[in-house]
Amino acid sequence: METNRQKKIGGVIQKDLVDILQGEVRKNGISNLIISVSKVVVTTDLSVATVHLSIFPQEKAAETLAAIKTNSPLIKHDLSQRVRLQLRKVPNLTFFIDDSLDYIEKIDNALAAKENPIENRDLLERRRKS
Repeated sequence: METNRQKKIGGVIQKDLVDILQGEVRKNGISNLIISVSKVVVTTDLSVATVHLSIFPQEKAAETLAAIKTNSPLIKHDLSQRVRLQLRKVPNLTFFIDDSLDYIEKIDNALAAKENPIENRDLLERRRKS
């Protein structure tokens, strides 16, 4: 379970990372790319922050994530400049693609479909109690 301190630090990091990443996108003149930080989870010893990113359009996600991972020391430095009055030591950043929106969309599509998503419907009959 996350402590209040972990949640607060995660929130501070999340807010500043959004500014840093979106600033880089604007600075490099990339117009059709949206990066948002959906969640930041900090370990109990506050040494590692796991950053979940939502990248739109989805086709550019892998390429963008690779670029972010390559530049993570610079991103950490920018972050440390911003939070130096709040944190003594900035945690190491690990970046991941947050695929929860895709997962939710797949569930919505399955529920919206008029037909049953289960291919073999005979299985349902056998499972019922007699």
